[in-house]
Amino acid sequence: MGAYTAEKTDRNRHLAVFPKNKEIPKVIEQSAIKALSHFPELEHTHIRFRFTPKLKRSVMAARPVVSTLLQSRDKRVYDILISPVFKLTQSIEPIHHLPADVLIGWLGHELGHVMDYERRTVWGIAKFGLLYWLSRRYVRKVERIADIFAVNSGMSSYILSTKEFILGHSELSSRYKEKIVRLYLSPDDIVELVSEMERKTQPEKEELLADETALYKRTQDKDK
Repeated sequence: MGAYTAEKTDRNRHLAVFPKNKEIPKVIEQSAIKALSHFPELEHTHIRFRFTPKLKRSVMAARPVVSTLLQSRDKRVYDILISPVFKLTQSIEPIHHLPADVLIGWLGHELGHVMDYERRTVWGIAKFGLLYWLSRRYVRKVERIADIFAVNSGMSSYILSTKEFILGHSELSSRYKEKIVRLYLSPDDIVELVSEMERKTQPEKEELLADETALYKRTQDKDK
């Protein structure tokens, strides 16, 4: 009873921090709030967590709402689109039946993308959208940045749980696993990144993020 009360108190505390500017389906509310609690910078950012059957090649995707991009930055809205089901080779499972740490890690990675979007101009977001579809090298850079934001926010254990779950799941298609290996950081890469971040002071961490951002912006310019 005591553990349940503590968990409920923690959930209510995080709900109080993210009150009116987050839209979260009830079935993933607890996992989403846990992921959001690692990103205090997004406290005032309007984010909508939305289930959609239209995601064909991904489980989740973070995207800015285009109609809000011409408004002031503080009025931007972002959607984290989520497939309602997790497709396996022999079955289909509701997404909210994933292990909690895996779901939190998945959401944390997408929030890393939102952190990235928040640093971009409207033109930068437009170029992002174009190059994400045209350049595999650019995709790798962008996905690395999202993971760095998540790791820097204290989500390394969740990110690792998600990647190990995907790569170790016997019923996930080999095609999907190959995509993850090809475009995303591996568990070993995450461990190495965590080790690197632990050795840095906060200003050094910020410098690393700035350097990574500058690196993929140079990639962006080359791929235009």
